[in-house]
Amino acid sequence: MSELRFDQRVAVITGSGRGLGRAYAELLASLGARIVVNDVGGSLKGEGADVGPAQEVVDAIKAAGGEAVANTDSVATEQGGRAIIQSALDHYGRIDILIHNAGNVRRAPLREMSYDDFNAVLDVHLRGAFHVVREAFPRMCDQHYGRIVLTSSVSGLYGNKQVVNYATSKTGMIGLCNVAGLEGAEHDVKCNIIAPGAVTRMAEGLDTSVYPPMGPELVAPLVAWMCHERCNVSGEILSAMAGRLSRMYLAETPGVYRPSWTIDEVEAHMAAIRDTTKDPWILPPVPMGQPDHIRRSFEMARKGGA
Repeated sequence: MSELRFDQRVAVITGSGRGLGRAYAELLASLGARIVVNDVGGSLKGEGADVGPAQEVVDAIKAAGGEAVANTDSVATEQGGRAIIQSALDHYGRIDILIHNAGNVRRAPLREMSYDDFNAVLDVHLRGAFHVVREAFPRMCDQHYGRIVLTSSVSGLYGNKQVVNYATSKTGMIGLCNVAGLEGAEHDVKCNIIAPGAVTRMAEGLDTSVYPPMGPELVAPLVAWMCHERCNVSGEILSAMAGRLSRMYLAETPGVYRPSWTIDEVEAHMAAIRDTTKDPWILPPVPMGQPDHIRRSFEMARKGGA
């Protein structure tokens, strides 16, 4: 039996009727968590609804001896987000874990991306994250415990063609994560980001024949650890792809200080400004990334760049 268990913990997992979300739900349930399986059951574009996928996961969890309920509300609205979290409260009386995994895809080049397709993806990914975090976060703080996992992507952090809506959503997730991590720190509420790589229905249309094994089961254990009470990090981005686990982070060069600048001086110093070989600054958002950036910048100014 696994040492790391979730007995009596309650987890809400959005988009858990298929793929990655289903893998998270089934693993956490097998380790004792009670699960709210949220999925509208729509198409890859986010159209339509079907209770089938969520109920199928619930049935599988119960057949294996676990506890779960289905919820088909949409994360895309404030009302839906509230209803999803309320489902956990109504059935189990609390919420300890929130994994926002729900997603949709609408591809188009930037010059052709429609406003409807842009907003439809933001509504599910980024605004959807806020809708469920906004409802769960105060309750976690009040009970002095909570674990939140948001979903980003290498396509968001590094960009990818024809998915400006998706990339914008996934990069925006970082700001939400950092603030939740900072404001939740004193209440033992931790928030982190998973950047997963797995072959699911989101890979439709891609040639995956040369991919190494990269099913959802290779991502789920890392996400489960991020949901556990022994998770000791917050405000971090962890990646899982094809069996490789890693940390992704923002860094900056030490830069160049001058008491004043001209445009020509900027050009003359640009190589040094961009030089990543000289002790880059890595400033974790939690506990003090923003004030550390300001403090170290001010110190350079006071010392004249020394």
